[in-house]
Amino acid sequence: MSDANQPTDEAASQPLSQEDQTRVDGFLARGVNSVERRPFRPVFLIVVLIAVVTGFSLLSQGIAQWAGIY
Repeated sequence: MSDANQPTDEAASQPLSQEDQTRVDGFLARGVNSVERRPFRPVFLIVVLIAVVTGFSLLSQGIAQWAGIY
């Protein structure tokens, strides 16, 4: 069942008109899209998360020992 709002494959493969391409280029050149960013590094995120969890675990163990609970 096809939705009326969904473009067909034929319509999706057609190039944009010059006016539409100019609008797209203008949108991509302003605001949050205009900032160059470094590529996302998931391995670095995992390392940081492991370091933070380990740090909090050691801190909680230290507080427990200091309080005489553990």
